[in-house]
Amino acid sequence: MKPFRIAVPDDVLTDLRQRLARTRWPDRECVEDWSQGIPLDYTRELGSYWADEYDWRAREKALNRFSQFTTEIDGLDIHFIHQRSPHDDAFPLIATHGWPGSIVEFQKVIEPLTNPTAHGGRVEDAFHIVCPSLPGYGFSGKPTSTGWGVARIARAWEMLMQRLGYDRYGAQGGDWGAMVSTAIGQQANDNHCVAIHLNMPIAFPPAGLENPTPEEAAALQVLAHYHQHDSGYATQQSTRPQTVGYGLVDSPIGQLAWIVEKFWSWMDCGGHPENVLTKDELLDNVMLYWATASGASSARLYWEGLEFVQNLGRVELPTGVAQFPKEIMQAPRSWCEPGYHITHWTTMPQGGHFAALEQPGLLVDDVRAFFATVR
Repeated sequence: MKPFRIAVPDDVLTDLRQRLARTRWPDRECVEDWSQGIPLDYTRELGSYWADEYDWRAREKALNRFSQFTTEIDGLDIHFIHQRSPHDDAFPLIATHGWPGSIVEFQKVIEPLTNPTAHGGRVEDAFHIVCPSLPGYGFSGKPTSTGWGVARIARAWEMLMQRLGYDRYGAQGGDWGAMVSTAIGQQANDNHCVAIHLNMPIAFPPAGLENPTPEEAAALQVLAHYHQHDSGYATQQSTRPQTVGYGLVDSPIGQLAWIVEKFWSWMDCGGHPENVLTKDELLDNVMLYWATASGASSARLYWEGLEFVQNLGRVELPTGVAQFPKEIMQAPRSWCEPGYHITHWTTMPQGGHFAALEQPGLLVDDVRAFFATVR
C-alpha cells in the first residue's frame, strides 16, 4: 500500500488551457434542443468556464481530503480512496463507480457514511468506505493486455478488501459498479462479501414476455428509448474503443462533450445538467478523464465487459436495490428476482443514473437501511 495524493502536474494544466484556446469548433446543430447531441452554445460556455474560471487546484484539494492509496493487484496499480470511520465497529463497504463517472461520484456520500453522527445518523450506521478507480480509469493503471473484464475486477476488489483487513464486507454500485458488485455477489463462495446494494440492477425482460403489466410496459419503453437514442457510445466503445480514444485523449472539448452529454441525458435534471450539478462538479469528473488521458483505456472496459452482461448468473447474497426514476434501465422487481436474492427494494421519488452525485441523501439513507439488515 502506497499513500497517494492527487497532484496533476502544472504542465498538464497549461497544455489543457492551450488546447481549449485552440479548439476547432464544429458548426451549430440543426435543432433547438439536445437531440443531435450537446449544443454548441452550451459546449462553448462550459469550455470557456473550464479555461478561465475553473480552479482545479481548489477542486484537487477538496478531493485530497479523503485518504487515498495505490496498490498493485494482479500486475496493475489500483488507486482507491480508503476512508475509515471514527467508529470502530463500522461496516466495511466497497463502492464502485461506472462510466462516464469516477471516484468523484462518491464525494458527497463518503463523509455521511463514514461519520454518520455528524450527518444525522447513528453510530450503528457507520461504514469504512473503499472507493477504487476502475482499471483504466482515473489514477488506476491502464491495462496493457486483454482480460480485465468484470469478473477479474471483482476478484481484484476481493483481494483489495483482504489487504485492508476486511474479512466481512458489502459492495455497492451503479453502472459498471453494479456489474462489478453483481460479480462480487456471484463469487460469494470465493470471497468475504456478505451483501450487495445496487442502484442499477442488471436485469432484462423475460423471454417471450406477452401482455406486460403497466410497470413492465413502461420499462420496455425506457429500454427502447435507450437502445434507439442513448446507446451509440456503448456500441462504439465495445467494438472500436481505440478509434474513439484518439479524439478523446487529444481534444479536451471532445472529452467534455462525450461525457457531459450523458450527464444531461441520464440525470433527473429537467433538461439541463446544471439544474442538478454545478459546472465545477461536471468538470471535476471530466478532469479525471482528461488529466489521466484515460479516454481510450476507460472505453476498453466496454470491449472487455459486455460479455458479462450476456452471461449473468444469480446472486444468492442478500441484495438491496434503490431504483431511481431516471435510471437508464428501469427493470421492475419481477425482472430482477431471477438474478438476485432481493431483500430490500426502494422506489425513489427522484434521481437518475448518477445517484451519489444527484441525490446523495436518498442514497445514503437507503445504504444505511439495507446494510443494517446484514451487519
